[in-house]
Amino acid sequence: MIPNILVPKHELLDAESAQKLLEKYQVTRNEFPKIRKSDAALVDIKPKTGDIIKITRYHPAVGESDYYRVVIEG
Repeated sequence: MIPNILVPKHELLDAESAQKLLEKYQVTRNEFPKIRKSDAALVDIKPKTGDIIKITRYHPAVGESDYYRVVIEG
């Protein structure tokens, strides 16, 4: 994917980090917001269904914020 300042950083969490995240928030994968496997931001990551993606967004007023999405088919 061509880098673009309007597209936030997307990272695939490894299994251990994903498990820690689920335990930290005491949730299941089904309770996280979803992102489609075909999303243009995931082209280079090549995630599998059920993987968790960490999205790091930047805002000048608050700095960096992390968001999480679970990959679904589509």
